[in-house]
Amino acid sequence: MLPKTKARGCLLTGVCQASWRPAVTGLVSTRAYRGDTPDDTRGDLIEIPLPPWEEKLDEPTDIKRRRLLYESRKRGMLENCILLSLFAKRYLNTMSDNQLQQYDRLINEPSNDWDIYYWATEAQPTPDVYQGEVMDLLKEFTKNRNHEQRLDAPSLEYLERDSH
Repeated sequence: MLPKTKARGCLLTGVCQASWRPAVTGLVSTRAYRGDTPDDTRGDLIEIPLPPWEEKLDEPTDIKRRRLLYESRKRGMLENCILLSLFAKRYLNTMSDNQLQQYDRLINEPSNDWDIYYWATEAQPTPDVYQGEVMDLLKEFTKNRNHEQRLDAPSLEYLERDSH
């Protein structure tokens, strides 16, 4: 890493100088992107506050399913885009209202997609708040016991076939 000096060759001095400023301290959010790595000393940790997750209580079930399908496909990392979109294709249309609520919370409350991935692959223990029927289904689905080829998110053509 280059030292933080003006000799670094910054063309836009204002932008470079802004990056030298220390992060605001004392404003710790309960929900924020951390960017953890195992060997990180956290000396330069910057937390980006995220709005708290709120359950959409009056959302019609068909709208909730569509939103969750979209949110399953548009993740912060490719691994979860593939895993969650295939999981949603298989299970979303058969989930009960309670299961839909569990799935909504699971994919939208944690601020770091890697957490979801590590829980689904059982690389890390799942916090109690996310443990339930849906997490059990996701963990079993992630094991891929049928050795399906999972290289990309599914085409949305199946939605057209199912609606006719």
